[in-house]
Amino acid sequence: MNTWSIRTRLTVIATAVMAVLCVVASSLLTLVNHGQAVTHQIERAQGAALKTVHLIKRADLPRVIPPKVAEEGTIQVIDAKGVVAAGTGTLSAQERLSDLIPPADDTTGTGVRCDMPGMPDCKIVVVFRVYEPDGDWYVYSFDDTVPWYISDGFLAQLAIGSLFLLCLTALGTALVVGRALRPVEHIRRAARDIGASVAGGRALGSRIVLPAHHDELRALAVTANEMLDRLESSLRREREFTSNTSHDLRTPVTAMRAELDGAMLHPDETDWASTAERLTVSVDRLQEIIEDLLVLSRLDSGAVGDKERLDLARLVRDELDRRRLDGRIDLEGTPTYVEGSRLNLARLFTNLLDNALRHATSHVTVRIHPDGPYAVLQVENDGDSIPPNMREAVFERFTRLDASRTKDTGGSGLGLAIVREIAHAHQGTATVADTPTGTRIDVTLPLA
Repeated sequence: MNTWSIRTRLTVIATAVMAVLCVVASSLLTLVNHGQAVTHQIERAQGAALKTVHLIKRADLPRVIPPKVAEEGTIQVIDAKGVVAAGTGTLSAQERLSDLIPPADDTTGTGVRCDMPGMPDCKIVVVFRVYEPDGDWYVYSFDDTVPWYISDGFLAQLAIGSLFLLCLTALGTALVVGRALRPVEHIRRAARDIGASVAGGRALGSRIVLPAHHDELRALAVTANEMLDRLESSLRREREFTSNTSHDLRTPVTAMRAELDGAMLHPDETDWASTAERLTVSVDRLQEIIEDLLVLSRLDSGAVGDKERLDLARLVRDELDRRRLDGRIDLEGTPTYVEGSRLNLARLFTNLLDNALRHATSHVTVRIHPDGPYAVLQVENDGDSIPPNMREAVFERFTRLDASRTKDTGGSGLGLAIVREIAHAHQGTATVADTPTGTRIDVTLPLA
């Protein structure tokens, strides 16, 4: 059933519900009609008995009662002495079949007997007391009992009617559900085709046509279009990322190749120690880019690392002591505890610090303090300000402002992207603050 379509499942469910309703309705109809059929049988037996009573009263009772008097039943008459006085067919010559008698204050009685001689089946028995000069006579009228299904014809009608309703329900449900799901199928095909086109770099900007009615199907189409927007944006970022990565990796490789080619042209005149120093700079730059790419790859996969409760101010102070930086850095920190990965948070701070040092004119200020439920880490430099329209772009991968490229500060364009990814992995934020001079980047993390 897990492989059935929605149309098939709904059709089966609707048909099953209709089958249950048919069973209930058929049971009720059978119950009502069974009572009516039993009443009809009793009334018919009573009618035959009354005809016989009239014959007794007119002293015109034959020994063998004709079938037209008994209708479809049988009759047996018992006189005042308890002897069979008349009956239909062979009942006139048989012994008394029933000992049922009406109540003392009544002239008629009704019952069902199953143990009468010569009658293998149960019978409805109607008895009339007839007052005669020589005593009470009894007229017994016997008729067939009504089976639970009433009759074969009635049962066939119920079966045919139920089968017709089941077929009508199945067909109607399949048609209605199929018609209702037709727009869903159109949306699915359109999403598949557009998704394949977008993935292949074709039909960028194509979207699913929205249905006219503002209903669930329109909401589905809107959601699918939003998904396609995200897919297209993701693919665009991936292509840009690939292009930027290729460019930034090629730059140090090209520089090293040019340095080596120049040295190999005049090996005897080359200062190999100086050449090695210049090659080391390019190798370091290449290593920095590769390490940043590996960090981003781990963050994208959700590998945050083991978390622990730590003092953010102490972590920043340890990093500054380890790097033995000069007096260009001012630290203003109070104990501020967070829950996070020591390695990743240290990487977050060093990226902020390296970025600030590259762009600072004379000094960098680092502040750590709690603010409500958050820990705040601020790294500020006195260099150029970031234009408001670029304050989000600097957190994108391989984004470097024109001023940075002109000065060739050596950044890979991945440092701030890593900062934001680490902050997000710790349920925090990273933003560029609005300052009158210089640049300040604020990182907020939940307090432990």
